[in-house]
Amino acid sequence: MKQIRNFCIIAHIDHGKSTLADRLLEYTNTISKREMQAQVLDDMDLEKERGITIKSHAIQMDYELNGQKYVFNLIDTPGHVDFSYEVSRSIAACEGALLIVDAAQGIQAQTISNLYLALEHDLTIIPILNKIDLPSAEPEMVKDQIVDLLGCKREEILAASGKTGMGVHEILAAIVERIPSPKGDEAAPLQALIFDSVFNSFRGIIAYFRIYNGSIKKGDKVKFVNTGAEYNADEIGVLRLKQEPRDKVLTGDVGYIISGIKEAREVKVGDTITTSANPCTEAIQGFEDVKPMVFAGIYPVDTEDFEELRYSMEKLQLNDASLTWEPESSAALGFGFRCGFLGMLHMEIIQERLEREFNMTVITTVPNVSYISYLTNGDVVIVNNPSDLPDPGRIDYIEEPYIKAAIITKSEFIGPVMSLCIEKRGQIVGQNYLTADRVELLFEMPLGEIVFDFYDRLKSISKGYASFDYHRIGMRQSDLVKLDILLNSDQVDALSALIHRSNAHEFGKKICEKLKELIPRQQFEIPIQAAIGAKIIARETIRAIRKDVTAKCYGGDISRKRKLLEKQKEGKKRMRQVGSVEIPQSAFMAVLKLND
Repeated sequence: MKQIRNFCIIAHIDHGKSTLADRLLEYTNTISKREMQAQVLDDMDLEKERGITIKSHAIQMDYELNGQKYVFNLIDTPGHVDFSYEVSRSIAACEGALLIVDAAQGIQAQTISNLYLALEHDLTIIPILNKIDLPSAEPEMVKDQIVDLLGCKREEILAASGKTGMGVHEILAAIVERIPSPKGDEAAPLQALIFDSVFNSFRGIIAYFRIYNGSIKKGDKVKFVNTGAEYNADEIGVLRLKQEPRDKVLTGDVGYIISGIKEAREVKVGDTITTSANPCTEAIQGFEDVKPMVFAGIYPVDTEDFEELRYSMEKLQLNDASLTWEPESSAALGFGFRCGFLGMLHMEIIQERLEREFNMTVITTVPNVSYISYLTNGDVVIVNNPSDLPDPGRIDYIEEPYIKAAIITKSEFIGPVMSLCIEKRGQIVGQNYLTADRVELLFEMPLGEIVFDFYDRLKSISKGYASFDYHRIGMRQSDLVKLDILLNSDQVDALSALIHRSNAHEFGKKICEKLKELIPRQQFEIPIQAAIGAKIIARETIRAIRKDVTAKCYGGDISRKRKLLEKQKEGKKRMRQVGSVEIPQSAFMAVLKLND
């Protein structure tokens, strides 16, 4: 155990942690020159295309220092705020963390929040200044920021470049010297924490674990503490570049177990594995429970694909435990699922993975957050979907979730950032200058307001220099109304939204205009209306396509023409009563891009 080091890499998005992980693998000869490629640990096409890490990956390396051999277990983590759940799982399985800061960009919001996560778990932090070879790097200034944040000595900060490989040997030596070896009792009953799982179509579910006490042997009968399910350990091993089977995995190590589990429900990330013969007395307290922030409906384009979509969601949930879902139905879209996501990027990634990995084409409804409605009779109703909102006459008041947002930006962008946050009903609660031209703005604002286009707009007004991080601070009372969209006097439940009364008129007007552009014209006139209860607040009309019935009517009395036009009018009226309007998929997605 003294030769084992378990550590993760934490950083803000795009600070170069995947590149640095590549260098660590290369310098420890874990990966041959032939197998070497950029972003080795990011094995999803999506990750390589977007240049972001979506999933945390574990890999084992061997390293020799002063004639002594060591085993490193590295867990690479994502940097985007939407995947902070992955980070919390990786941190729970480690004793140390490499904190990577870009020498050109300095400390950003997600760096701070991931660092606090690591400090809560008492991890040893090794600060690293990356991208030191860039011409725009400002190492001395960024070192000051790290010293202020961590309270460490300047000489403890390591300078490195993931691109050129500079400083990598110093990092490897620091991992051995600074990060403590795992502690645990090899003679105690087995206690292992599941921190990840993947689905293999041939072998069933593969669970990744970290052993805290005891050891596991091939063929042992193991028990999952939370679900109570028992299985045989058909294959166990460690995670090199590929899985390497072993006969025994010992305390402090990170490994995988294959036991022929086919049911997704039987493996929970965060569960404890123990042996049936000698079970442990208590489960390991792992990472926090995931709280979905954004809810949206996912529906198959073809209603017959509903069951197939369910299988796809179950397999995806294994790979991404932060996805939550439950079945629901909609009058406009049929059967589908109400899904909870950690943010908008998370929702986008899930949708894209469903299409790529499972060939499922899906329609996503307008995302919204979860509200609490207090009724006049004292009942409390949780509203995840606008159509669940009780009758306005029975509602006493509604509460919506609020967040505390930390935005770090250059001082020249303070004005535009403030006006954006105030437009989104935010209140400024703090302003700290980190350096002469970098400022941290703290806002309290409703979560529902940042769901739509907040992040994109923040990036564009700050020319990409603002970084954003948030956490929930509870529920607050708010004047919310349900905005319904009516097409040809029929309500479209998939386009309903819960919105603050002050924004309802403008939002309704925009949505009607957008739908007018996107819905194709029919043989009859289609009114598009936005309504709060029985009151119509905005309206647009799609004109009918009409045939010129008077074309064949030459000369004669005017009453002949009038007769034909009256007949056409009657026909249109009848058609409008029975006619149904097909809504294209682009109309459901257009709501997200109202400000474009």
